[in-house]
Amino acid sequence: MNSEPLLLATPSGDALKLRPEGPWIAANVSALETLCRTVGAEVDRSRSVTLDMSGIGALDTLGAWILEKLSRQAASSGRPAEIVGVADQFSGLLAEVRQVNRHTPAPAAAPNPVLLRLNDLGKATVGAREDIAVFLQMLGALFIAVIGVVRRPRSLRLTSLVYQLNRIGFQAIPIVVLITFLIGAIIAQQGFFHFRRFGAESYTVDMVGILVLRELGVLIVAIMVAGRSGSAYTAELGSMKMREEIDALSTMGLDPVDVLILPRVAALVIALPILAFIGSIAALYGGGLVAQFYGDMGPSIYIARLHEAISVTHFEVGILKAPFMALVIGIVACSEGLRVKGSAESLGRQTTTSVVKSIFLVIVLDGLFAVFFASIGM
Repeated sequence: MNSEPLLLATPSGDALKLRPEGPWIAANVSALETLCRTVGAEVDRSRSVTLDMSGIGALDTLGAWILEKLSRQAASSGRPAEIVGVADQFSGLLAEVRQVNRHTPAPAAAPNPVLLRLNDLGKATVGAREDIAVFLQMLGALFIAVIGVVRRPRSLRLTSLVYQLNRIGFQAIPIVVLITFLIGAIIAQQGFFHFRRFGAESYTVDMVGILVLRELGVLIVAIMVAGRSGSAYTAELGSMKMREEIDALSTMGLDPVDVLILPRVAALVIALPILAFIGSIAALYGGGLVAQFYGDMGPSIYIARLHEAISVTHFEVGILKAPFMALVIGIVACSEGLRVKGSAESLGRQTTTSVVKSIFLVIVLDGLFAVFFASIGM
């Protein structure tokens, strides 16, 4: 038996007979590749190719695959190679190699648009279920933390609470006053502009007072807090999660909910009603200025008409929504911050998700409260 592999090519007219000899194994891969390249041109020119395997002394998977490539090269031009002289010990291996990559993948069918929509709906449903589970889990953790503070008042981190109140409450007053002042002025201007056609300018004061105290005052402030403070909470907790600071707190035996989340949510619940009250006053003041300079309605007349149009009930309806909106904003912001993974992309995605979810839930909550208060006659 030859110690080196050979590939004898015997042309006979348009026919070509190939006789591999020696060890066709992986140890001789370089020589085998060279032999195949040498006879490649003759294989392409021949109309029929015969592979005589009787001279092969040793064969492994690599050698069998090289011989199979020769066979497929001949068959690619419509000249199937005839394989003869295969020893019994090599027939199984050659049969296995012959089946490799024989199945042409079927062309991908055009996706059914209905199935695609159903798939998207299913993913959205699963995602909503996970969001609800995370929200309820955070709500339960906060409830347990509040019970712990009630049992041990000294466990409340007062310094952190005051710091967060300063950040999201006191420092937010200027922007809240500015935005709500402009909102009140715009509502009053549009009211005077349209009601003037019917000689009902005085009803503009009713519209401004009721809208601001019942709906827009607290709603606009809650949306601003969700964008300003909610995003900050998510970014802070997300950064701490990326740097494994939250895991370090747990390792030290401290509960992250008690240390990080409870003071933030409590500060939101305290600050949002105060900001809503300040924002409502600013909006009413903006409406009063427009009434004086655009509607020719003096301050005394404006205040008297406002006194007739609104009542304490309207103020109660608006201010009672604020703590619940603050709780929703805080839970969503903190839970999204804790879901941040180890990349900056994840931090940005969760911060955006936090703001969008918070604003959506605030509007939904406002609608639910509107239906509830209407049903009880408030």
